[in-house]
Amino acid sequence: MDEEYDVVVLGTGLKECILSGMLSVSGKKVLHMDRNKYYGGESASITPLAEFYTKFNMGSPPPQYDKGRDWNVDLIPKFLMANGQLVKLLVHTGVTRYLEFKSVEGSYVFKSGKAHKVPATEKEALTTGLMGIFEKRKYRNLLVFINDYDPANPSTFKKFNPKEKTCQELYDYFGVDKNTQDFTGHAVALYRDDSYLKTKAEELVYRCKLYSDSVARYGKSPYLYPLYGLGELPQGFARLSAIYGGTYMLDKPGDEIVTNETGEVVGVRSDKEVAKCKMVVCDPSYAPDRCKKVGQVVRAICILNHPLPNTSDSLSAQIIIPQNQVGRESDIYVLAVSYAHNVAQKGYFLALVSAFVETANPELEIKPGLDLLGPIEQKFVTVTDLYEPVDDGTANKVFISKSFDATTHFETTCDDVLDMYRRITGADFDFSQVKHNLGEES
Repeated sequence: MDEEYDVVVLGTGLKECILSGMLSVSGKKVLHMDRNKYYGGESASITPLAEFYTKFNMGSPPPQYDKGRDWNVDLIPKFLMANGQLVKLLVHTGVTRYLEFKSVEGSYVFKSGKAHKVPATEKEALTTGLMGIFEKRKYRNLLVFINDYDPANPSTFKKFNPKEKTCQELYDYFGVDKNTQDFTGHAVALYRDDSYLKTKAEELVYRCKLYSDSVARYGKSPYLYPLYGLGELPQGFARLSAIYGGTYMLDKPGDEIVTNETGEVVGVRSDKEVAKCKMVVCDPSYAPDRCKKVGQVVRAICILNHPLPNTSDSLSAQIIIPQNQVGRESDIYVLAVSYAHNVAQKGYFLALVSAFVETANPELEIKPGLDLLGPIEQKFVTVTDLYEPVDDGTANKVFISKSFDATTHFETTCDDVLDMYRRITGADFDFSQVKHNLGEES
């Protein structure tokens, strides 16, 4: 360890692992350390099931869960958008060769007490139960506009320029009602609250295009999930980093980020050893004095013996509860995976309900989501603080990721990774380097 590195990465959470892989591939000499004995940090998958019960001080699993090693329980479950940034990063770095993905069977939105499939195509827009017949036509016209939009071709603007007008103005232009705005903004474009309505409409258009492009790629929904859970992702990056000369050390504490007299990082101390480096990448737990608390997330991980009700017996699904449906400031997220993804023993499902905390009673806040699960066999609830770095790291060369938010998809995670990459390297990641699609990289 007593040598010099370009980068020392502290923590093997997914964000840190992605950056470690990207930096290794670009030729940087990387040392990657984690205080834990396992990969994944905050975003680890826990196996066997007894270890998960121990983590939550719940004693031993009941006898019906007799195949403990069939369980891989994600602490922070999230789906990947099939055509999204994370899949492109996985393909670019070659990590996909270590993973096998399965399409998520259903994408749903909550309205008036039940889950409805999110209409993503013009055909689905005309058959959905979310809208009446006249509203369906308006929504179809909106989808046609989004699908045809080309920023380089003003003839596709149809008297509405998304670069100049807001999202609310786009909805008003097509005359769609509040209900349609709700599921479009929250379940298709994946905005977390309604503050987006005042922003430029072009971003909304691109987000809707991403959703429909992702659905078109694999069919049933826009989402993917790896077999054996998300814990496979950081381990894939560990293999990648090793190929490019990176060094991984588990069960190795990062005791102190060492700086010079001007405050710039010069190394990381672990016990009595110091690894010299030009920069540090880490999660907030390794640099608490350089972070600020910005909120909390409540998560309930539940074991079920049945699919989510009203999801056509889907073996995996996401349900987004838009804030306006339940009188909140932000959305509630519901996710389910099952034995079909090798994360539970035969016949069982794992469900997650999560939300940003807005009151003094977090568990009560997610009740609308818990009510969508049907009978729950076991429930594990956590309330986690959210942290962000107090500065961008460019002066002191300590680049800190944000805590994982309440969303059940990876789009916000990737936004943070790409923002960090920009600050670390001084340039945007060039997605044109990504020459292949998932499954075509060999």
